[in-house]
Amino acid sequence: MAWNRPGGNSGRSMGGGFGRLLDKLPDFGGGGSPLRWIGLAFALWLAFNCFVLIAEQQRGVVLRFGMFDRVMQPGPSFKLPWPIERVIKVNATQIKNYEDRVPVLTSDENIVEVAVNVQYRVADPQLYLFGTRDGDEVLRQAALSTVREQVGRSTLDTVLGAREQLAVGARERLQKSLEAYRTGLVVTELNLPDARPPQQVKPAFDDVNSAQQDKERLISESRAYAAKVVPEARGQAARVRTVAEGYKTAEIARATGDAERFSLLVAQYKDAPEVTRKRLWLETVQDVLARNRKIVGGDGRQLIYVPMDGGAKQAPAQAVLPELLSPTVEAAAPEAQARPGRSGRPAGREESVR
Repeated sequence: MAWNRPGGNSGRSMGGGFGRLLDKLPDFGGGGSPLRWIGLAFALWLAFNCFVLIAEQQRGVVLRFGMFDRVMQPGPSFKLPWPIERVIKVNATQIKNYEDRVPVLTSDENIVEVAVNVQYRVADPQLYLFGTRDGDEVLRQAALSTVREQVGRSTLDTVLGAREQLAVGARERLQKSLEAYRTGLVVTELNLPDARPPQQVKPAFDDVNSAQQDKERLISESRAYAAKVVPEARGQAARVRTVAEGYKTAEIARATGDAERFSLLVAQYKDAPEVTRKRLWLETVQDVLARNRKIVGGDGRQLIYVPMDGGAKQAPAQAVLPELLSPTVEAAAPEAQARPGRSGRPAGREESVR
């Protein structure tokens, strides 16, 4: 071929960038020597082996002769060729998920199955690779142990109705355990989404749960009733207290006025005893008669009706007068029979005036 013939077009006379690259390589054993191509292949391998591209979600852990040396950040980087240095890429932004269901014995000696959901990621690539043998497995065991510890300290009602606080406490303790075990992991979320008793005791548990709901309903109704009745009772108490205060003030004022009037009356009585005594008697009689309906009679034949009902607002009721009976005369005397000009009266006479 022309490129390997003596005096022909060799690689040094080839045009383009590849020809110039070949021209720069040393000529081992002549233009057609295989060492020339071996050197070219080694140069290409060295260039590709030293160049490392780290993605945005990755971190590169560089090992020099098998020992940790540094961590490469995202972007293009260079390293020494293998076997001097090698790079292990770790996904540091991926959120990993772990789910499981574990039976736990509560503090009041009840067995409950708790669902565990843990979300985590790699925070330290060096510790994740070399801190423990298997960081993911350590997280699983530590998560189950932490949940058992937190639930074991709580009652069944707390596990069933207030798992949020248990989840917060379990997350904090799990993170401390991962740091102590040098896993390089960080917990982003820990939830206890479900808690239920085993299937063998589910009917009894449903009855207990129904009773608990009835209890809460009755408590809510009683609180609503108290919220309605207590303000009404307080308002009624305030009204009674106000009425009592008003009555107290009125009675004190009345008593004070009576005392002052009595003092003035005493002074007037000292000046004119007879006049004052008569005036008091008349006022008392007037006051008594004004509050009572009275019938005052005249002689045996005539009756006088005097209405004293205390005012003209009420019309006086029609008085019903009793029947008046004249005295009974048993027999007329002879002298009375002989008297002329007088007629005898009947033995009895009834007269009724209405």
